[in-house]
Amino acid sequence: MPAVLAWACLALAACREPVPADYSQYIGHWRGDGVRLVLQPDGQANYERVRDGSRTRIQGPVHGFNQEGFRIGVGFFSARFKVQQPPHLSDGRWRMTVDGHELVRVEVLPGRPDRDSYSL
Repeated sequence: MPAVLAWACLALAACREPVPADYSQYIGHWRGDGVRLVLQPDGQANYERVRDGSRTRIQGPVHGFNQEGFRIGVGFFSARFKVQQPPHLSDGRWRMTVDGHELVRVEVLPGRPDRDSYSL
């Protein structure tokens, strides 16, 4: 049974859709105090938060964009993210507030495959 569940999740993840054009300003690498959020144009997302010695990670398709936020993941294995302030330019940097965390978009330069890391 676990193999069937894993196969179903993999199949659903393969059905991801690109980020809608109306929400393209959300695409990028975002960082805040203990939070990392990566939203890719192809619809894949990675979220990581470190708080009080514990780490929360969510990875999967990003979907369900609307005025209030978006979802990352598939079915039961998904989470809703509330956007208090959508992406906007402030002091020359792109910023947004998600789940109460102010995030700043950072430029990620290509690196050598053996040295790339997304850890906080």
